[in-house]
Amino acid sequence: MAGGAAVGRGPLRLPVALVLAVLAGVALLVAFPLYGLWWTAPVGVALLAVAVRGRRLRAGFGLGLVAGAVFFGPLLAWTNMHVGYTPWILLTLFQATYLGLLGMALAWISGLAGKRPWVWPVGIALLWVAQEALRDRAPFGGFPWGRLAFSQADAPTLALAGYGGAPLVTFAVAAAGGLLAYAVGELVAARAWTRAAAATGGALAVMLVGLVLPGTTPAGPVVSVAVVQGNVPRLGLDFNAQRQAVLNNHVAATVALAERVRAGQAKQPDLVVWPENASDIDPLRNPSAAGAINTAAQAIGAPILVGAVLSGPGEGESRNAGIVWPTDLAPGTQPQQMYLKQHPVPFAEYLPLRPIVEPIAQAITNQAKLLRTDFVAGTAPGVLTLGPAKVGDVICFEVAYDDVVRDTVLAGAQLLAVQTNNATFDESEAMQQMAMVRLRAVEHGRDSLMASTVGVSGFVTADGNVHDATGFNTEAVIVRDLRLGSGTTPATRLGAWPEYLLTAAALALLVAAGVARRRRTAPVEETGQTAAA
Repeated sequence: MAGGAAVGRGPLRLPVALVLAVLAGVALLVAFPLYGLWWTAPVGVALLAVAVRGRRLRAGFGLGLVAGAVFFGPLLAWTNMHVGYTPWILLTLFQATYLGLLGMALAWISGLAGKRPWVWPVGIALLWVAQEALRDRAPFGGFPWGRLAFSQADAPTLALAGYGGAPLVTFAVAAAGGLLAYAVGELVAARAWTRAAAATGGALAVMLVGLVLPGTTPAGPVVSVAVVQGNVPRLGLDFNAQRQAVLNNHVAATVALAERVRAGQAKQPDLVVWPENASDIDPLRNPSAAGAINTAAQAIGAPILVGAVLSGPGEGESRNAGIVWPTDLAPGTQPQQMYLKQHPVPFAEYLPLRPIVEPIAQAITNQAKLLRTDFVAGTAPGVLTLGPAKVGDVICFEVAYDDVVRDTVLAGAQLLAVQTNNATFDESEAMQQMAMVRLRAVEHGRDSLMASTVGVSGFVTADGNVHDATGFNTEAVIVRDLRLGSGTTPATRLGAWPEYLLTAAALALLVAAGVARRRRTAPVEETGQTAAA
């Protein structure tokens, strides 16, 4: 399988393929925030496909691994800010392994493309969806960061999210990349300019199809929502040690908003949202913390969704919660509505297989000692009533998981609130997360918001547009009217079925490629046996 320079007739020379794999990783990277060049995503898909076409499986895996390392390394660089380089490197290599498997699978099916040209672009798109479906789930619930769909917040393809969710957006982007790879093959191998031009036009049409698709606009009443970004004294993992100051910041900012409301300088909000970790002092156990939040709620005259860390229920356990704090909480009583984060982050909020993993983690980073407790997962969607609205609470990284957000909408959420704490990361991570909020708003036809301790916070209307975005590492309070929604989009109704069907088709294609390979080698084996006789 070595040698040969033509893309369409055989594999590229290995040095050329290696360069293309590196460029594929770069193209994928710059499609995401902070770069935001969404149109480079299909280019990255095409470059990787061209690099691995016709190669042995081992070479396909290696080239995919290279592309993945170049892509995920810088994309996830925010994970090394306070825990050292080793965890970041391990996470990068682990995520890159999935692109290695993708490269292997693309090499495996490339033999089908000779007699069936349509297989190549379709197969590329199907296998990319299947790779993301696996990476989003395994191991320990998966890590969906870096899905192609999350690079498309500013692209016309974002509209597809309302019809098939993130998997359909990924399919479209990868299909466009597949058509570009086919076009390159036709040009290099056969000088077939007409077919290459048609494939390129097809890729452009796929990327622009969202321009003609109608979106979903919430038709419910308008509510006024305030988001409080209280900021922290200093960024880093020791924000926990600053927990009294962080709580005080959010109380003070809310009281200041109330003063502006009374002075006629700001609109009275119907509800207020504080971010994740706004109160790392358990307000259900600490009267002082409860009193401070009471002061803020009574001052602003609206219920507050408070991001809090709660102790228990067992020894060495904690809970990441969103608590509805009413304005009229009676002395000696506790709030009645609460959402517990359903998808704690492994190795960040809990240690899987702690007796085995903890000694290894401590050897890798001295920051492992900060994870003394394990966060316990909640079991119910976060639909909470705040004033006139049923708010769907999604905490931090949960916004990356399709099922968590969809279940919240199906449970009755009229708008989505993503509470997050970016004090341990940087602006690029916050912007990547905001891109996910934008996709979810379009996917489910819900006005949404993101409330962060340090930024970026902002409102997102159901068309995916961001409003009133705050700066990073600064105090800010924003107020905006949002419209409540009650209908469902096709994506909400279909749920995971588009991903299931596309993944099943990818598996069928892999089987078909195996059968075709076996048929090609069978006559050779029979001839060899006859000659030996």
